[in-house]
Amino acid sequence: MRWPTNAALASLPNRHLRSLIRGCTRQCSIDMGKKLHAAIITGGLAAMPDSFLHNALLHFYAAHGSACSARKLFDEIPNWHKDAVDWTVLMGCFSRHGMPQSGLRLFIEMRRENVRVDDVAMACLFNACARLGNVEIGEQGHGFVMKVGLGSSVKACNGVMDMYVKCGLLGMARRVFEEMGERSVVSWTVILDGVVKLEGVGSGRMVFDNMPERNEVAWTIMIVGYVSVGLVRESFSLLEEMVFGCGLGLNYVTLCSFLSASAQSGDTMTGRWVHAYAVKAVGNEIDIMVGTAVVDMYAKCGRVDTALKVFEHMHQRNEVTWNALLSGLAMHGKGKLVLNMFPQMLKEVKPDDLTFTALLSACSHSGLVEQGRHYFDNLEASYGVTPKIEHYACMVDLLGRAGHLEEAEVLIKKMPMPPNEVVLGSLLGSCRVHGKLKLGERILQELVRMHPHNTDHHVLLSNMYALGGKKDKANSLRQDLKNRGIRKVPGMSSVYVGCQVHQFSAGDKSHPQTMEIYMKLDEMIQRLRLAGYVPNTGSQVFSGVDSRDDADKLEEIEQALFCHSEKLAVCFGLISTRAGSTLYIFKNLRICVDCHSAMKIVSHVYNREIVIRDRNRFHCFKQGSCSCSDYW
Repeated sequence: MRWPTNAALASLPNRHLRSLIRGCTRQCSIDMGKKLHAAIITGGLAAMPDSFLHNALLHFYAAHGSACSARKLFDEIPNWHKDAVDWTVLMGCFSRHGMPQSGLRLFIEMRRENVRVDDVAMACLFNACARLGNVEIGEQGHGFVMKVGLGSSVKACNGVMDMYVKCGLLGMARRVFEEMGERSVVSWTVILDGVVKLEGVGSGRMVFDNMPERNEVAWTIMIVGYVSVGLVRESFSLLEEMVFGCGLGLNYVTLCSFLSASAQSGDTMTGRWVHAYAVKAVGNEIDIMVGTAVVDMYAKCGRVDTALKVFEHMHQRNEVTWNALLSGLAMHGKGKLVLNMFPQMLKEVKPDDLTFTALLSACSHSGLVEQGRHYFDNLEASYGVTPKIEHYACMVDLLGRAGHLEEAEVLIKKMPMPPNEVVLGSLLGSCRVHGKLKLGERILQELVRMHPHNTDHHVLLSNMYALGGKKDKANSLRQDLKNRGIRKVPGMSSVYVGCQVHQFSAGDKSHPQTMEIYMKLDEMIQRLRLAGYVPNTGSQVFSGVDSRDDADKLEEIEQALFCHSEKLAVCFGLISTRAGSTLYIFKNLRICVDCHSAMKIVSHVYNREIVIRDRNRFHCFKQGSCSCSDYW
């Protein structure tokens, strides 16, 4: 596109200039649009009355997510030159790009100026309420819709339903849906999304099957729902029907949605299929967002080497891509590799606050204290990043794990913001590792004040008491939770075998192959004992039990340890997969000390690599050792 000179621009009619700006908006020509804006300013055309060039530029910047630039242009337009479209375009921009509160304020300003409110404006309002979870203003908006006669608008009703769904009020959304005289595919899709998220995929499938028309979003919601709960066969069946039966292609949004769901659930099979589809559809130069999602998926599914290969073959990488890789490497305990790669990142992109969260987390998981101190101390001076609470949490974790608890305490006191649950929880975890009971008790009191119903911290301190020989205090703490009706979150472990997720809880006997699993468990425990395994009974708390005095109770505690969810998942993996293959297990809680010790021996005795993703990180057990070097 050859740009005319400023003199030539000045001779163009305003409608032609506006047409040029609209062309840049439609074609996503960000640089072109900015150059045109600069030329209009330097040519003195921006000050021309009744040119409406600012209006066109406002729409251009809003379309490209430049909310601050859009707001500046909006403020420069006289009120008598603004129409309802200008107001709603800016409102929509605020809601979509992380500024929903500004969107609500703009709606109030719009009402004060007596600008006509249409269904598009109301949809923007409900979108902002949905993102904020502000059902109070959403309900007022719903009442306003009915009052001004917009109740028959499909667009407005869809916005109302979406707001109720996002706020967890599925019943209200259903009521609006049932009262609609006309429903679009979007109406059905909004209800489907709510049902899948709030009632489960079973109820969602009934809505899906009853839909008169389905768009890509509806298919994506249903497939992601199946992936999220580990129903791999069902997700594959729908994927096949969507792509080959209905001829619907997967765009970058649906691809990223599937990859994200696979990453969260640990479903590598679906993730690999989506990756292969993306490569076949567009070749190796896949969209940067999809490529980043692929890297993130492999890393979170325990295939960190594959994630690294995908990353290295990407033709384009941004800071989000780098952050996904560095975070994945950090979770796998590859701190030194993260530090080695960081200089390469500096040559390609500018690091942001998330980069340093990954970097400090990598140092924490690998015990790299001096390196962590260096980067934290130079965050602002060398990289222009103001330390956030996430960075402080990483440093507290790093110092605490390494035994520098006093330094971690001092750092917390120096924080420019009050410590949150993550910061204090990290220090409490370090107290457990280093046996600092008094400090642990003090931290627990603060945590209880913050979140009285969170059982994790109570259980952690209870285990500390048990390990420290203070069984009475451990039992008392557990009994206090029981008296208050607070239940510990049960440990669950999942393993993917034969296109299906198999989930186990401690002592679980609901699996169809329970008999074979427990036979394998007995055999495994015998082999582990011969290899030197001694159950860590001090880490298991039983109410009213002192394992030092009661041999029968000691055996009961050992049996409870043997039946932990990850041991059952490993036994099922051993009888269900070929010899020598790697087992991938996903646990919702932190792996316990006893299971960690047992898994190291299992990997050696059975010559299996076992990768366990717990709530905090990955543990790769191989030939009798763990990738965390017992530092977790």
